[in-house]
Amino acid sequence: MTPLRLVVVDDHPVVRDGLRGMLGTQPDLVVVGEAASGTEALTVVAATRPDVVLTDLRMPEPSGGTLIRLLMDRVPTIRVLVLTTHDTDSDVLPAIEAGAIGYLLKDTPREELFRAVRAAARGQTVLAPSVAALLLTRIRPHRPLTEVRLSAREREVLALVAEGKTNRETAARLYISEATVKTHLLHIYAKLEVPDRASAVAAAYRRGVLDG
Repeated sequence: MTPLRLVVVDDHPVVRDGLRGMLGTQPDLVVVGEAASGTEALTVVAATRPDVVLTDLRMPEPSGGTLIRLLMDRVPTIRVLVLTTHDTDSDVLPAIEAGAIGYLLKDTPREELFRAVRAAARGQTVLAPSVAALLLTRIRPHRPLTEVRLSAREREVLALVAEGKTNRETAARLYISEATVKTHLLHIYAKLEVPDRASAVAAAYRRGVLDG
């Protein structure tokens, strides 16, 4: 099995060293680069083309949602997984809306971090419990809630996506084909006016479409 390639972005050397050492204990994970600032991260990611970028939010510019957008613009195939100490709405929402596949806090147990990195690489949404709770209570619809109407099946699909299920797992759980799952997701994206799975989950929590 080819190891997943990771880049670690954090302005604290001790944190980077700790993450490199921790991730290095897993045979299927390899840290191919690290960066101490947003500018350095863009250079390192462009050079190494990792599968997953594990990044803090608050550091020398560009940072936060701006950095995430730029990273994905430079290497559209990567998954950006936020690992930070901050879980306020001013940090969480811009990161998710910018395209982060997941959002974890630095007190995440190491085994959960390993699972999250692997899940992110597979395109699964990963959210810390406090972040999911914040999204539940942060309902700021762009239009009246009554205008966002998902079918019962679309809600079932979206609920499984929020749990981190893949299209294949969702299809198996609901006894439908993967193609049907993809079709439901396209309809969900259109109704919620979002581009991807992570944004759909965030928007659904904000608009009260998912109860948690």
